[in-house]
Order: sequence, then C-alpha cells, then structure tokens
Amino acid sequence: MNFLAHIYLSGENDLIKIGNFMADGIRGKHFEHFPQDVQRGILLHRFIDTYTDSHDIFRKSTKRLHDRYHHYSGVIVDIVYDHFLAKNWSNYSEEKLESFINRFYNSLHENYGILTEKTQGLMPYMIERNWLLSYRTTEGIHQILTQMDRRSKNISKMQFAIEELNEFYDDFEEEFTLFFEEIKVQAKAKLISL
Repeated sequence: MNFLAHIYLSGENDLIKIGNFMADGIRGKHFEHFPQDVQRGILLHRFIDTYTDSHDIFRKSTKRLHDRYHHYSGVIVDIVYDHFLAKNWSNYSEEKLESFINRFYNSLHENYGILTEKTQGLMPYMIERNWLLSYRTTEGIHQILTQMDRRSKNISKMQFAIEELNEFYDDFEEEFTLFFEEIKVQAKAKLISL
C-alpha cells in the first residue's frame, strides 16, 4: 500500500492520517514524542505494511514482477494498488477523490509543526504535482514510477513497470480488489485496538 491507501485506511482522524502518511521515515521508538493520534497512525502504518507484505494475494502480484525488478517489486505493487484505489474510488468512498485529497493536503498545512523534516520537504512537491490524484491514471503512475527510478539512480528500472501494468492490468486489478476488502477489515480492527 502506498500513500493514498495508507491515508484512506486511517479513518477520519486527521492526526492518524498524518502519522500513517509519514511513518516510513520514523524508525523504532522515535515516534513517542508525537501526539497520541499521530503515534496511532504510525503504528497502524507498520501493521498495514507487515500484513500486506506477507499476504498471499500481494505476493502473487509481486511475483509477476520479481524476475525483472527484484526487491523493488513490492514498491511497484504498492503504487499499482494505489492506482486501482484511485481509479475505483467511488467503490470505497462517497466523498469525491479530489475533495478527500484536498482535505488531506489542508490538514498537512494545518499541522505543519508536527510533521517530520522529511515530510515537510516532500509536501510542496507532492501538493504542486498532486501525486495522490495522479494515481488515478496509468500516465500518472508512469510519472511516479519514473520519479522513483530517478531516486534510485535508475538502478530499480521502475519506470518500465508500466509495461507489466498494461500487460497484466486486469490481473492486478482483480488482485487489488480482493486484497483491499481484507485489508480494510484488518486495518479497522487494528485501529480500534490501538
């Protein structure tokens, strides 16, 4: 799961969404100085990642990519799954995707002081290029994969994964749909327990 799914799976609490969004850059117990709900978001993020990485459906999706992209396969599938969430948004929310995204961007501005430096640095590019909305199209996914490939100094070759997305589009979408029904239930239960 990438940014959009993590935010969606956080429920309605803005601070939980923020914690879930910025959790990748926070290691170990370095989250304990954040407000309680941000901490819950960070722990939820870790749960989602662990659950996702070990799930048979997600692993089936990554296996399709492994020979070409090796350990980057999981990152690619995270982004691909966000594409299907954005594309099929009306199946998961009554709120328009644009409205959901804008509310999240506003909450980042309103809570700027509690964001990590990494998140503060990422925020202007993310909002200016509207990454979350760009997930809705395969062109947007290709741009995201290309940007990530550049960050890996083109070692990952992720920009070429659009080829597999197009070739196996229906398979990826079916796998996402099945998996997302399960992760929604699991994330909701985990959030209640935190």
